[in-house]
Amino acid sequence: MNRHVPGLRITWGRLLTHVSLLLLVTLWTVPTIGLFVSSLRDKDQLIISGWWTAFSTTERNAFGRTGAANAQVQVGGRYVIEGAFLDDPRRTIVSFGITQADLTAFGPGEAADIDGTSFTLFEDGTYRWVSDEPFSHSAGRRIFYTAAIPPTFSLQNYRDVLSSERIDRAFINTFTVTIPATVIPILIAAFAAYAFAWMKFPGRQWLFALVVGLLVVPLQMSLIPLLRMYNEIGAMFGVPSKTYLGIWLAHTGFGLPLAIYLLRNYIGGLPRDIIESAQLDGASHFEIFIRLILPLSVPALASFAIFQFLWVWNDLLVALVFLGKGDDQIVLTSSLRELLGSRGDNWEILTSGAFISIIVPLLVFFSLQRYFVRGLLAGSVKGG
Repeated sequence: MNRHVPGLRITWGRLLTHVSLLLLVTLWTVPTIGLFVSSLRDKDQLIISGWWTAFSTTERNAFGRTGAANAQVQVGGRYVIEGAFLDDPRRTIVSFGITQADLTAFGPGEAADIDGTSFTLFEDGTYRWVSDEPFSHSAGRRIFYTAAIPPTFSLQNYRDVLSSERIDRAFINTFTVTIPATVIPILIAAFAAYAFAWMKFPGRQWLFALVVGLLVVPLQMSLIPLLRMYNEIGAMFGVPSKTYLGIWLAHTGFGLPLAIYLLRNYIGGLPRDIIESAQLDGASHFEIFIRLILPLSVPALASFAIFQFLWVWNDLLVALVFLGKGDDQIVLTSSLRELLGSRGDNWEILTSGAFISIIVPLLVFFSLQRYFVRGLLAGSVKGG
């Protein structure tokens, strides 16, 4: 006789599900943690080491240039040039050398012979160069060294992004693009999904198959033809190019196939008895849609709203094609791209910029996440 405690029985299928879920969470969480840690590090640390070394001391090879002959002073009959290579008091000298080929020739505080003169580099980065004869070099001499860099965290990367020009306006412009580009396709797709699910008209199945087929059309292939068509139609009616209307329509067109597919599966799975009872009471299709379908479809609408909002908020390609780069049109992704410079010199701000840009999507996701799974899975079970 087999006995087991209810709720404690573990099957291989359930164990595999939990392990797979844990693996997926790890794959998403670890890079996110790494991105956050990197956003708090300075540029020098990001160049020489990965985020997993952020809590340990790292070493960096560099060189400094001494003062020229005009910086010498006479002390006790000898000529001395003093200065410092390190501008950060937390960094220390590990070793140094006269040539780049041997950075470990001397330790901090040891005297190195340079053409009959004595050069000493101390642990705090200060140096003292002493000679019995006056110095005559017109340019400083290069000294190569290895410096220890302790773990350093700051909010400087975030300050650089938030204090940059046009970033505040870019936030507003991104909201201007995202909110209509999320609401418009939801409204259109909800009407279309109800028609595909509960209304009878010729060619319904073929038309729905065509809509589903549009899911496989690559965005990159259709952008330029769509822009040309929009400009030609706009020229006929006097509508200028590079406007918010164009990008709203573009995002609506690209988002409709997925929206119709998700909502049709959900609405088609609603209990038939409710629809038939409303029809027997004399309700029209519009009344059924407004009073019954929309309230019952909130989970599905919220699920698609999350998808569409995230996609539009993080979009760069469509914004570059359909919008200009003026202060009144530049979006957040485009603004962060410009902060990198033409050669990517300021790439370290990508980490902080990424976290700044995902604040709003995270708020949207967590506010609607209770509907997320319900909306995605509702279409798999038909109502009675």
